[in-house]
Amino acid sequence: MAMPNDLYPRKPAYSGSAGSRTGGGSAFRGTAFRHAEAQGPVIDQDGREIPREALGAGFRGFRFDFGHSSANPFGNLTREQRLARLDALAKLLDVAFVLPGTNIRYGIDGVVRLIPVVGDLIASAFSLWLVREARALGAPWHITARMLANVALEGVVGMVPVAGDAFDVLFRANIRNMRMLRHWMDRQPR
Repeated sequence: MAMPNDLYPRKPAYSGSAGSRTGGGSAFRGTAFRHAEAQGPVIDQDGREIPREALGAGFRGFRFDFGHSSANPFGNLTREQRLARLDALAKLLDVAFVLPGTNIRYGIDGVVRLIPVVGDLIASAFSLWLVREARALGAPWHITARMLANVALEGVVGMVPVAGDAFDVLFRANIRNMRMLRHWMDRQPR
């Protein structure tokens, strides 16, 4: 059974200027919604209304600040903490696991590189991130160039189907890069 149209009158999406339906003046493009005061009550997680007086001025100026909080895993770390994090990532990528029955160590990098092409790209991206972090720590161009050469060698040889995966497990570019970075950092004055 169809309902008559007059029971549900059509209303515009918002009440703006007179030319809003023709596209003349649109409040969506302007600043009408940017600086508009919130309409309706503020409700807490239990469904109770919170009086506006109880909110104070801090509520209106609330914003997330991940730069100075413990929620930011990359903010406010010392050089030693950053180096420890990079060391842990390099070990996870290159030597985290032991092949059962042998002393051969491999990491997530070696497992990911088993996926043709895409795995090599993902593993190389992780290795390049380590180089980027080394540069952010102040490593000079000759150290980062050698680190990039290690990543490139591992990436290019790693493209070869079976021999490349074996080379990746034995070459361990991330561990080499971290060793180079540590050696350079140890020679710097504190």
